[in-house]
Amino acid sequence: MSQRLYSKGRVLGYERAKRAQNPNTSLIQVEGVKTTKDAQFYLGKRIAYVYRAQREVNGSKVRVIWGRIARTHGSNGVVKARFRKNLPPKVFGASVRIMLYPSNI
Repeated sequence: MSQRLYSKGRVLGYERAKRAQNPNTSLIQVEGVKTTKDAQFYLGKRIAYVYRAQREVNGSKVRVIWGRIARTHGSNGVVKARFRKNLPPKVFGASVRIMLYPSNI
């Protein structure tokens, strides 16, 4: 029996205003989180977008873009995250892994 050490999330898009969007910050919907109060738990947690690439590097085709959850967004449990490299628009709607560390409990 294997237990997941991460929560699932979905990439909604970039942080945006009416006309401009900011690719430095991505909006993430965490699975099972519906309120700002619940989303507070995930602040500071590390987040990983895992994907497969064509070319093998160091014996693996799997690659990761790491990020961190910065703050909440709105009132229904969406959070803002900053990644080391901005996520490409192709990943909108894709799932991400929200690691349960660093822990503050």
